[in-house]
Amino acid sequence: MSDIKLEKSWLEQLRPEFDKPYMHDLRQFLSSEKAAGKIIYPPGDNIFAALDHTPFNKVKLVILGQDPYHGPGQAHGLSFSVLPGVPTPPSLRNIYQELNRDLNIPTPSHGNLEHWADQGVLLLNAVLTVEKATAGAHQGKGWERFTDAAIAALNEKRDNLVFMLWGNYAQKKGRFIDRKKHLVLQSPHPSPLSAHRGFIGNGHFSMANDYLQRTGQAPIDWSAGELV
Repeated sequence: MSDIKLEKSWLEQLRPEFDKPYMHDLRQFLSSEKAAGKIIYPPGDNIFAALDHTPFNKVKLVILGQDPYHGPGQAHGLSFSVLPGVPTPPSLRNIYQELNRDLNIPTPSHGNLEHWADQGVLLLNAVLTVEKATAGAHQGKGWERFTDAAIAALNEKRDNLVFMLWGNYAQKKGRFIDRKKHLVLQSPHPSPLSAHRGFIGNGHFSMANDYLQRTGQAPIDWSAGELV
């Protein structure tokens, strides 16, 4: 399995998954889709970007998304994040709105969240690939089992993490997280369809930083950081 391109500490946790039948089936599915000429996002070297940016032992906080953006140039492997120069998607605009309300953080001009990831915010989608212009196209193909394994490893082997579960999908996926070991914050999804039913006003960002400080960890700088 030396051909797996994944950050070392995560590979130590997830190596067994790559030998399981579901992962072989997933690889075959992705290969057949590419062979059929379908465009898949994000690019191959960004599929595991969330794990590569935020090593297992450096994770402080997990924000769960569903699947990657399916528009051209949007997805780069981090949930809710887009590359510089790409317009900020509606859900992320609502995240920024809540950050401004909660912590008075100015709304940035871009949607790149690598600054968060590099501080220990694991921006993990449940499904790591998608077909162009076809939301949810790769759901039920195996990625959910892989990302469940990642969450389970964090739940079991780490302490005092923060999990932000926004919307029913994320809440179901995180149902097994041990609330005695970790802080689990739940609210409606930041989508325009639900943000004003409880996402705006949830106070999750300040609550997360308060918890991190109480447990002897550095808080997250939720500003967008400088673009390189």
